[in-house]
Amino acid sequence: MGNDGRRERYAEELAYAGHLTSPAVIRAFARVPRERFLGPGPWRIYQPYTRSYWTTPDADPTHLYHDVLVAIDETRLLNNGQPSFLAFLIEALELREGDHAVHVGCGTGYFTAILAELVGPGGRVTAIEVDADLAARSRGNLADLSHVEVVRADGGEHAFAPADAILVNAGATHPRPIWLESLHPNGRLVLPLTGMNGTGGVLNVVKEGGGYAARFISSISIFPCVGARDADTARLLGEAFAGGGWAAVRSLRRDAHEAEPTCWLHSDRLCLSTV
Repeated sequence: MGNDGRRERYAEELAYAGHLTSPAVIRAFARVPRERFLGPGPWRIYQPYTRSYWTTPDADPTHLYHDVLVAIDETRLLNNGQPSFLAFLIEALELREGDHAVHVGCGTGYFTAILAELVGPGGRVTAIEVDADLAARSRGNLADLSHVEVVRADGGEHAFAPADAILVNAGATHPRPIWLESLHPNGRLVLPLTGMNGTGGVLNVVKEGGGYAARFISSISIFPCVGARDADTARLLGEAFAGGGWAAVRSLRRDAHEAEPTCWLHSDRLCLSTV
């Protein structure tokens, strides 16, 4: 079986594991070659059950076309994310051809390339990576995609054009203001919110009128987002998740107000409401 056939079977596997319903997302994973973003093999595969790595027997790209985590920097436990889970998050962005997507924490660019496939050459993708080495790798890996711009910067400080969708690929304790303020009307932000131990939930935010609808769509354990961490909010998030009720969250409030019974979490940096 050729690589195209392997990718098609891989995309089918991800569709099943991630319960994907978007044909466009499934096609994108069938088209983008994962091996070009992970360096030469053999590769190190992360086994979450034992929290250890094992090495593929050879450099055959077939090994990459499974729903597995592949090491980017093993010393930091930094991996190319679980494909089915990232596919699930990308589907939540509801991207269309011609959209502008922003990818904060693009790593080596694999999932950025998936976003680029979805928005097409008539759209654009802004990929932001704070790590200089990863940004350089991503820039090289995506050099043939003229509608993708890779920027080495803090994703919460770099100004970008108004976006239809923003994917934050690391765990924050709160949304950075630029992410919310740069969304087009009906724009979507998919944001992992995590406490002190790096676990939490993925918040799906939609800009509606003068406010922001928000709901949690998944639990998560993920690498921390540089520049988007606050110790007090992390503590409050941990307590809120431990107390349950996160499925009742319906909005993200930015207006000044005292804590109310409808505030699932309330802090100076973040208020999530059940209203």
